[in-house]
Amino acid sequence: MRVLIHGSELSAATAAAALSWVGHQVTWVPHASAPWSRLRHADWLNREPRLAQQLEEGMTRGSLRLIEAEVLSAEDGEAIEILWLALSPEQRGDLAAPLGTLAERAASGLVLVNNSTFPVGETERLESMLNGRGVAVALPDLLEEGRGWETFTRPGRWLLGCDDDPAEVRVRELLRAFNRRSEVFQRMPRRAAELAKLAINGMLATRISYMNEIAGLADSLGVDVEHVRRGMGADSRIGYEYLYPGCGFGGPNFSRDLMRLADVQSASGRHSALLEQVLDINEHKKETLFRKLWTHFHGRLQGRTVAIWGAAFKPGTARIDHAPVLTLLRSLWAQGVRVRLHDPSAIHALLAEVGEHPLLEVFEGDPYHACEGADALMLVTEWKEYWNPDWPRLTGLLGEKLLLDGRNIYDPAWAAAQGLYYRGIGRRADPVAAP
Repeated sequence: MRVLIHGSELSAATAAAALSWVGHQVTWVPHASAPWSRLRHADWLNREPRLAQQLEEGMTRGSLRLIEAEVLSAEDGEAIEILWLALSPEQRGDLAAPLGTLAERAASGLVLVNNSTFPVGETERLESMLNGRGVAVALPDLLEEGRGWETFTRPGRWLLGCDDDPAEVRVRELLRAFNRRSEVFQRMPRRAAELAKLAINGMLATRISYMNEIAGLADSLGVDVEHVRRGMGADSRIGYEYLYPGCGFGGPNFSRDLMRLADVQSASGRHSALLEQVLDINEHKKETLFRKLWTHFHGRLQGRTVAIWGAAFKPGTARIDHAPVLTLLRSLWAQGVRVRLHDPSAIHALLAEVGEHPLLEVFEGDPYHACEGADALMLVTEWKEYWNPDWPRLTGLLGEKLLLDGRNIYDPAWAAAQGLYYRGIGRRADPVAAP
């Protein structure tokens, strides 16, 4: 099929790479706000496994054509069969004129695939811009940062919002190469698919925030939250997914979808006290490591030095959008705390966000260099290289022997046996006295 992809999101880059890989003739027009000349150097794109390589291979083969353009033009859409939109809310702009022009030059039976996270009802609005010369379907972006290629090419499910049988046939043919292991399409009305995408992330966020509330209660009662988590997860009605307490979630899509869901609720005249609480709990949780540091040192933080492992909002990505580390840094700097921060991928993005700061020193190589001269270590992002540290070396580097585990990846008893004060999210242990 002849496919035109417009946008600069992870979903646009992944669709361009994957669809050209399986033989479709793909033209990719990145959004003017993030042209290819800048996008090709983006850390998040180059850190995505296989993605940059597959894009280059597609261009070399000739199945992928990449165009730099300020706006979509009629020539871009010459005889296209599928128009794939993968735009952020900020990139929506005025699509009416270019979409109408593209529809006039497209092949008969044009299908617009709305792969963007827009308000409920947006797919219907996009179809109206085609002036009766095409059909729009909703195919919400379900990619996972750090696993974009894998989740596109080996999907667990696709939510297909479609009210037109011929359009469904075209979309199925477009994605047939990725639908051979099992039936992954869930067809439903367009508005239902748009709302389902937002509702999924709302539910996941609710589980995380609820578990964080339980972790806080466990802390107050002197209970190890890990026992509680296992007890809850063993109940078949609950399960273990997204039941891990931590120091807050972030990410461009997850956070944006929650705000979009809140906007949808507000626009419909419905007030969601639950969603507001979920968002408030998460923002509050981003400060939890700072509060544990404050408590341990009885508020005397001026002049202290803290090491941080991890800045990215999750392992496997270089993005820091809405990441807990941003809130944590502001809190620490307000108290005059020096920060020595290590992250294997996100340093460039962090410096672009916060700039140079007299209380910040960053490291990308050996994570232990960040711990030199530090009083405490805060684990913020659970990169695999942090899971099994050289415990004697780590203990020797931390002046006050304090380990604040924002992801509960360490065993409290083991850390205490190494001579460390361990403080997790709903978990704690003090150094074991020598016999």
